[in-house]
Amino acid sequence: MTGAAPRSQVYADGLWHGSAGVLVRSGDGRRIYVHRRTETKAVFAGMHDCLAGGVVDPGETPLDTAVRELSEELGVSGVQPEFLASAAWDGQWAGRPMRCHLFAYGIRFDGPLRHQASEIADGWWWTDAQLAGHLADPAWPFVPDTRVLIPELIQ
Repeated sequence: MTGAAPRSQVYADGLWHGSAGVLVRSGDGRRIYVHRRTETKAVFAGMHDCLAGGVVDPGETPLDTAVRELSEELGVSGVQPEFLASAAWDGQWAGRPMRCHLFAYGIRFDGPLRHQASEIADGWWWTDAQLAGHLADPAWPFVPDTRVLIPELIQ
């Protein structure tokens, strides 16, 4: 069954929802843009991520969401993300169930990045090995829904 509900209800009741994000690689494909979410985010506050993304809004496709979020969070527009992978995540956040279907897309990009101040606190470029090294520490604060896709996203 599909439907629409306010995001506050989705999070409070642990409703299944769609989310989409974009993995930004450097033009040569050797580095991934990793960022830290702001402490004011409603979910996964202060955690790290390698996808610029968010919740699929009513009437959007996951690709629409990916393009919108890439523009909003990193200031990147005029690109066509390529589908990479999808997965379902059924976990918890702040003691409540959190369930989402995550759709990951990718681009190669060497242009300027502009953080949306309310969403992203900081960001940097890492190799796949650097990201994998941090992810090897289960205590490293990385968003859990993206973590399920990591084997599909990094080499």
